[in-house]
Amino acid sequence: MSIAHDLSDAEFDELDELLALTPEPLEALDASMLDGYLAGVLVQPRLIPIEEWLPPIFDYEGRALPDDIDPAWLARIRGLVERRFASLNQSMLEQGWFYPVVLDLDAEEEGGEDGEAKTEAATEASAEPAAEAVADEPVDPDAPQLPEDPITRSLLPWVGGFEYAAVTFPDLHEQADDNINALLARLYRHLPAETPEEVEIVKLLEEEHPLKNIDEAIEDLILTVVDLQEATEQQRYHVEQVRRDAPKLGRNDPCHCGSGKKFKNCHGAA
Repeated sequence: MSIAHDLSDAEFDELDELLALTPEPLEALDASMLDGYLAGVLVQPRLIPIEEWLPPIFDYEGRALPDDIDPAWLARIRGLVERRFASLNQSMLEQGWFYPVVLDLDAEEEGGEDGEAKTEAATEASAEPAAEAVADEPVDPDAPQLPEDPITRSLLPWVGGFEYAAVTFPDLHEQADDNINALLARLYRHLPAETPEEVEIVKLLEEEHPLKNIDEAIEDLILTVVDLQEATEQQRYHVEQVRRDAPKLGRNDPCHCGSGKKFKNCHGAA
């Protein structure tokens, strides 16, 4: 198997900058959401071709890129995304591990550029708002606010991208499998709970499977996604067998058309 070369830190930054150039009114994913989205595509119970999963990264609402888009810009994004996709897949399959692109809160608090840094080998290149607002700058009450919980704050963009893939390609959510549902719940605990049932699930997870710190939470996220990929692997690579309604004819058997000739001298000759 050929080795998939992952993106460098500079290439993660470049990818995020290129995605930010997506023409309005389209809203492309940032680097962290894109990384979760790619993982969400990889764990689907069917193989999804790039022609199907690439377009949604340029707009949450599924709007298409304009016809006059710069082909060089699009080709560069596709090349970088394909490499990250292949690297994620290979890491999961061969190592049972990968490094997700998540927000580094320590770097954010230290006032790093754009509040971004990397978690082990992965760089968070998303333009998340800084944790501390400028004192004399008015706060927009309608603007999305990052959660106060540091674990959720770090992982929410990545998990949000994963969920976006699962909503875009609903095959995973439609699996009637308790194990898959339990694994999804472990991921979605990092998203805002919107229903009483979701609140109860998060509460139960916090009681039975608490996460002490961000490192433990990232490890749990990685292992959960790898387990999801393993749980759907059999379906993803299943090849349908060709079924015949009648036994296969031998070359010397009478042809099925009723001509009286041997199959090899009739329809079998074709």
